[in-house]
Amino acid sequence: MSLTRMGATALVTLLAGVAIAATVSSGSILGRLTQAVIYAIFALGVGVLLKQNGLVSFGHALFFGAAGYGMGVVLSLGWMPAEWALLAVLAAIGVLAFGIGLVIVRVPGIAFGMLTLAIGQMAYLLASRARGITGGADGMSVPWPDTLFGLPQSLLLKPATLFLIAWVLLVLVTVALLLILRTRFGAITEAVRDNEERARFIGIQTTVPRAAVYALSAVVTGIAGLLSSFNAGFISPENLHWSVSAITLLMVVVGGFKKPIGPIVGAVVYFLFKDLLGEHATHSMALFGAALIAVILFSPDGLVGLMERAARRLTQRLTQRTSRPSRTPTRPDSAGAALASPTAPEQRT
Repeated sequence: MSLTRMGATALVTLLAGVAIAATVSSGSILGRLTQAVIYAIFALGVGVLLKQNGLVSFGHALFFGAAGYGMGVVLSLGWMPAEWALLAVLAAIGVLAFGIGLVIVRVPGIAFGMLTLAIGQMAYLLASRARGITGGADGMSVPWPDTLFGLPQSLLLKPATLFLIAWVLLVLVTVALLLILRTRFGAITEAVRDNEERARFIGIQTTVPRAAVYALSAVVTGIAGLLSSFNAGFISPENLHWSVSAITLLMVVVGGFKKPIGPIVGAVVYFLFKDLLGEHATHSMALFGAALIAVILFSPDGLVGLMERAARRLTQRLTQRTSRPSRTPTRPDSAGAALASPTAPEQRT
């Protein structure tokens, strides 16, 4: 995708978000849409790790919950203003994830997933038992200030405003990831993902780029965690549980991790799926699991890949119809006249 097309698409998407916020008057619907957008950002973080490193993480809820807990602790102790705390928490998550990544990205396949699961569950147990810091199993309130970036909290917490904030961040994060993956860094990580041994043979250091991708995905996940804590004003150990990571991973696989917008589509489909089920939402995971199996079997590149193939076939059919040569029908009157005309008499010699 060219930079011009990317910019135009981002602008149209931003205008679409403004239109949604202006036309939807229900606060509950906007709240559900905001939650879907937050999890779409979360899914982007998991998706970039799967796309660039080819690794599945079952512990990314660690960074989702750590962002909220970090803000809660910093604001409770009054270490710094909230605006600086946001940047400090994201930076700390990036450094922590890079350090963890330097160790665990060396482990291939399912063992990597099990390591992330173990680390995430350790954080979950730590948050559940550190009652003096995190509030234990009861969780803790995040004391956001009355004003943030010069805007009153009452304005920022309005459903339409909060949806717009989440929507704009989703667009910005998506564009930033696309620009990063267009650089030499993106090409190196794809080469390492495809054949790590060959990448080492040509002189590429494989551990650091893979750890950097892990840190990048953690920072994106941390952005979603900050939005979630601001939306709810509360954080609990459940935000660190491995099931949160598993649900987000399902969104990524269903949407399609090979496409930039695949995780976003998966998150939107998941929340629409739960809303459509209504009173049967208690069985949503079983039904969504069946949908996941169907996607893996019939469309391994997800719903986005399925839609692209359908659009391609439709375009080919329309092109064939328009390019098919039209046959000129024989005029019946001229044919009849040709049959009825007498043969000219032969001249006598």
